[in-house]
Amino acid sequence: MVPRRVPRWPSWLLRASPGWASWGAGLASPPARRGCSSTPSPPPAVVPTQERYPVLRLPFSTVSEQDVAAFARIVPGLVTTDPAELAAHNVDWLRTVRGCSKVLLRPRTSEEVSRILRHCHERNLAVNPQGGNTGMVGGSVPVFDEIILSTALMNQVISFDDVSGTLVCQAGCVLEELSRHVEERDFIMPLDLGAKGSCHIGGNVATNAGGLRFLRYGSLHGTVLGLEVVLADGTVLNCLTSLRKDNTGYDLKQLFIGSEGTLGVITAVSILCPPKPKAVNVAFLGCPNFAGVLRTFRTCRGALGEILSAFEFMDAACMQLVERHLHLARPVQESPFYVLIETSGSHAGHDAEKLGSFLEHALGSGLVTDGTLATDQRRIKMLWALRERITEALSLDGYVYKYDLSLPVERLYDIVTSLRAHLGPRAKHVVGYGHLGDGNLHLNVTAEAFSTSLLAALEPHVYEWTAGQRGSISAEHGVGFKKRDVLGYSKPPEALQLMCQLKALLDPKGILNPYKMLPTQA
Repeated sequence: MVPRRVPRWPSWLLRASPGWASWGAGLASPPARRGCSSTPSPPPAVVPTQERYPVLRLPFSTVSEQDVAAFARIVPGLVTTDPAELAAHNVDWLRTVRGCSKVLLRPRTSEEVSRILRHCHERNLAVNPQGGNTGMVGGSVPVFDEIILSTALMNQVISFDDVSGTLVCQAGCVLEELSRHVEERDFIMPLDLGAKGSCHIGGNVATNAGGLRFLRYGSLHGTVLGLEVVLADGTVLNCLTSLRKDNTGYDLKQLFIGSEGTLGVITAVSILCPPKPKAVNVAFLGCPNFAGVLRTFRTCRGALGEILSAFEFMDAACMQLVERHLHLARPVQESPFYVLIETSGSHAGHDAEKLGSFLEHALGSGLVTDGTLATDQRRIKMLWALRERITEALSLDGYVYKYDLSLPVERLYDIVTSLRAHLGPRAKHVVGYGHLGDGNLHLNVTAEAFSTSLLAALEPHVYEWTAGQRGSISAEHGVGFKKRDVLGYSKPPEALQLMCQLKALLDPKGILNPYKMLPTQA
């Protein structure tokens, strides 16, 4: 159920810029603008990671015909060695890194995963666990010839308790499909991502994905109740509890949340789902400057309280790229900054009154210069598409250097302005957007092609700036391959040493997702 429009809301909220609503229901395919080609050009070839980056192969064994035969006995018909089929699994979706794996395995059960890893452990074969391959930091594809262990066929819902809201499922379940499953039962998933149509819940947990609902429901460290994990030697660690309270010793599941497949392969997840809100509203507003964005957030948080579920921001450059590359129309007048505010609650009238009061104040005080409001699902999805598809628009603008930073909210946009001056014409675009409510900035720089000189201008500059603000070099995207050697900007040496000791304890041969997470010297 969605709330009706409330008459006391100002008329400017109940309309959008001309042409915005004309896409109709075709959210993913709005009409192409005049002069735009409808036939995309073929993407350029991706340079192998081992050629682009200074990385040396560790002394793992090479897959033999006997190994392939052994895998075929474990997962009959689910072993792929065809280079054409392997191509997509060797390249990350951003098309920035490429491995050279010659074997893809697709088990269906944790027992099959266990047998595969037992064999790999005995043979000293490196393994690259892979979910939906939607990662941003090169953590989901091989660096060299690691065996790709895909969870795509581990896609069964095991159980759902409609009293507690506890969902138990295999790790290969797609987030969007799980969302549909629980929404049919009047619950929602506690996380929502732009990549929800292809990312796997196991990958979400392995990378401790944040996403669009973090402000309301917190991190996966709090909502994941239990895990089933297969260790490097094939041991199945069954901590798949559905209990909300269990104070019996070390909480082992926390080790694997955010470990990116370096400590074990997650095969099943138990997660707590909140009740589905009965009333959802989304406002898309224009702000005159970033100071106005901050004041809007402060006012919004105080006025909306418990019904505030998301507060996202994007700069004008983001909007221009979304318009240019995806042909999505801007719903409000052109502004230097835009914010998307979502409320979710259980009483439509109560939520509408609180939101209406806030929006009237925001307009009257000059915090907001323009805006539009959505109360039905079609328009809500249209507004969210403007925010969720920024990454897609950036990928169509050229090579993308991506930085996922956690910073003090009041300094969140400073680095964008600073970096534009620092790079000058060397960058095509420097844009900033993200989850303002939890201090997460997505800083993106585009160029016509990869450039070592531009990379040198960006790194370590971005990391040094972030460390100077006592921020984190990875807020939610993880570490993967690309950020493993900059962990020292966010973690002290003692923490890095302990991480290496944990890796050595759980994976002494280092076969699980090598070249990821831990610094090179480790």
